[in-house]
Amino acid sequence: MTLRNERVRKTLMKEIADILQREIRDTRISGVVSILDVEVSHDNSYAKVYYSVFGNEEQKEKIIEAMEQNTPKIRYEVGKRVRLRLTPELRFIYDDSIERGSKVTEIIDKISRGEL
Repeated sequence: MTLRNERVRKTLMKEIADILQREIRDTRISGVVSILDVEVSHDNSYAKVYYSVFGNEEQKEKIIEAMEQNTPKIRYEVGKRVRLRLTPELRFIYDDSIERGSKVTEIIDKISRGEL
């Protein structure tokens, strides 16, 4: 990854998190979505945005749907904030790695206490 791509990646992470917090007025999203990582294509025309959510399965489904519905608004806001020749096409991908890690830690703790 080039230095420019890395700067674009970090900027997109910061700006998308800020947009979700301040600009998107969808109550399903506000305060429960965390941006974990952004992968930017070589030419900055495409970005995969990995995010995590907190809540039960029903809430997660609603949040995933809300993220898909709000993608055009988020991309529009990114275009206004980030000075690039082309605003990248955004693809939001739900990432449950934090949740899985938490479950693994919980199992390890139970084993160490002799509960399993």
